[in-house]
Amino acid sequence: MADLIEYHVSPFHPEAHLFRVTLIVPEPDSQGQKLVLPAWIPGSYMIRDFARNIVSVSASCDGTNVDLIKLDKHSWQVAPVKGRLQVQTEVYAWDLSVRGAHLDTSHGFFNGTSLFLRVVGQEARPIKVMLNRPSTDLIRGWRLATSMPPKRVDKEGFGVYEVDNYEQLLDYPVEMGDFTETTFESKGIPHRMVFTGHVIGLDTERLCRDMQAICTSHADLFGELPLKQYLFMTMVTGDGYGGLEHGDSTALMCKRDDLPFSGMGKMTRGYRNFLGLCSHEYFHLWNVKRIRPRVLKDADLSDEVHTELLWAFEGITSYYDDLALVRSGCIDADSYLELLATTATRVMRGRGRLRQSVAESSFDTWTRFYKQDENAPNAIVSYYSKGALAALGLDITLRDATDDRSNLDDFMGALWRDFGKTDHGVDEGDLEKLAADIAGRDLNEFFQRVVHGREELPLEEWFRFFGIGYRLRAARGPDDWGSSGRSDDQENPRHSLGARYRQKGDFVELLQVYDEGPAQQCGLSAGDRLVAMDGVQVTSDNLASILNRLESGTQVEVHAFRRDELMNFQLSLCPPMADTCELWLLAAEECTALQLQRRRQWLRQ
Repeated sequence: MADLIEYHVSPFHPEAHLFRVTLIVPEPDSQGQKLVLPAWIPGSYMIRDFARNIVSVSASCDGTNVDLIKLDKHSWQVAPVKGRLQVQTEVYAWDLSVRGAHLDTSHGFFNGTSLFLRVVGQEARPIKVMLNRPSTDLIRGWRLATSMPPKRVDKEGFGVYEVDNYEQLLDYPVEMGDFTETTFESKGIPHRMVFTGHVIGLDTERLCRDMQAICTSHADLFGELPLKQYLFMTMVTGDGYGGLEHGDSTALMCKRDDLPFSGMGKMTRGYRNFLGLCSHEYFHLWNVKRIRPRVLKDADLSDEVHTELLWAFEGITSYYDDLALVRSGCIDADSYLELLATTATRVMRGRGRLRQSVAESSFDTWTRFYKQDENAPNAIVSYYSKGALAALGLDITLRDATDDRSNLDDFMGALWRDFGKTDHGVDEGDLEKLAADIAGRDLNEFFQRVVHGREELPLEEWFRFFGIGYRLRAARGPDDWGSSGRSDDQENPRHSLGARYRQKGDFVELLQVYDEGPAQQCGLSAGDRLVAMDGVQVTSDNLASILNRLESGTQVEVHAFRRDELMNFQLSLCPPMADTCELWLLAAEECTALQLQRRRQWLRQ
């Protein structure tokens, strides 16, 4: 036990949102031990500078203080010592997200990247982690949830855990609080779900039934479930959404209203979104956590690591997250097409798709995708959304090339066999080679057009392959992100502002202004606050109605504040852009027998 590096974690001051972490290094570097806190967390590709939350740090050896020098924003050098080095930090934890650390009197959550200093040169040594129970009287009845391997813990989960090395240590987030819990099994493996926050009338029976079906669908695709347990940790809030994958667990955030409740009846959009989130992060236990780019496998978490492959690791995952919902029977085909239409709409809604490829989007994620501004729709494309469409295209391409003998399921199975099970990192170009091997022919044209190109995707052709109808129409409001079923053209609006907006106080604030739209062409910009249009006070509720009452081709006077200056604009009315996707199942008489067969095999319905 003496040769283990130790970390002792205490939620010692929840009122001030402070964790205390004591690091014990039994054999520090004789030249002086260097310590580094990660700057980013795997799965979220942005420099977050977690060290900025360290409010105090001190070092000692055998009760004597030791000099410690800060080298840069996240590194420290401790003076040489003989004996056990002890370093104590206090970490401010007020990031209510799946990426950082959060502590108050209602719960505590942390990722290792926020708390655990790396002992440079000793990353391979085994580690003991002591997770201490809160001592304050303000907290009673807390339990602890983590997938970290326990050594000696009490019935509430507090106590001693052990891991093999520092990389493993960072892959076990911890949740503590008075949480709601339920369990199910998939492939004989126990799965635990904990929910922190106010959960009202949770239908655990329905939730477990649906989650079991989804998890089993993913495990069947890969042919095995490579773990001994899995843990879903969910922070429930009034308006939250997010997830971050780990090797045998995931940290999630969701809206309270998105959870199923007793007597809910039919599937709600919110619950469907939550199942899709769970499905996405669960698929990552294969695709990202075990099948992973070599550069991320060997990543130093101090600096950015660039790869063009995120379109596959996030995009393919985004393709399968919703596909698993329909294949498992949790939703029907029409509901799935609505989700797929939303994905297509997200891509078509921004002209950034014509300026950035998904390979470039992957490479630039550190500075562009994770740091989006008001011009993002005009400048970038999401490797999640367009990556999912690229995955659809690759699925169809493999089916077509092999006369339906192989598809993307086989591609993922081969990735698991050749790269995941062997822990062999994926290099740039490996995916193209593997796809060509499965297809039995060169697929360079596909990858150059879809992955490395910026031209429009052949979506109509792809959807028809499965007997799916496709068209683009104008959005019918700010909340219209696509639909399933063929709608009446008379429902389309006559005019559009060409901007995304929201009500803010007495004004309509422009959040994003789309390239070549009416708002941009008349000089309006993101951040402008609209006051009136055609002499009438404008609100987010009446704006579309005002536009549609006016004649096409006319100019409308718009008054708006830019900063503190009132400005006047002449808005020229024109038809809205067709950028919203509709998908529907073509009738049997409109399809060939082959299209119907492919659709049944694809959706498993």
